[in-house]
Amino acid sequence: MPTYKKQFTTIDEYIRTFPKDVQRILEKIRRTIQRAAPEAEEAISYQMPTFKLNGKNLVHFAAWKNHIGFYPTPSGTEAFTKELSQYEGAKGSVRFPTDQPIPYDLVRKIVIFRVKENLEKNK
Repeated sequence: MPTYKKQFTTIDEYIRTFPKDVQRILEKIRRTIQRAAPEAEEAISYQMPTFKLNGKNLVHFAAWKNHIGFYPTPSGTEAFTKELSQYEGAKGSVRFPTDQPIPYDLVRKIVIFRVKENLEKNK
């Protein structure tokens, strides 16, 4: 676990603070988001890896002791309630246990949904 007293400035910095097995998961989530939202920009927000589109937060992700947190906003979790039902979470967030396969395809679908939502709001 990283110490949150450190102020991260890049996603690379954040990812490097974790063990190699967790780094691999975080990098794959990052690549999944990049492919689903190629126009999105990387950032750190709330000391978590974040992707922004049109100046607005698109999704965040973070590693915790036993799970990867994925934060696609409340609309992102509500739109995929059925698919996310097997995971713990709260309004706007979901926990993917690190001892189970990460649903990268679902992450991709949620990011694509969030991109469309972001573009609609900017029309």
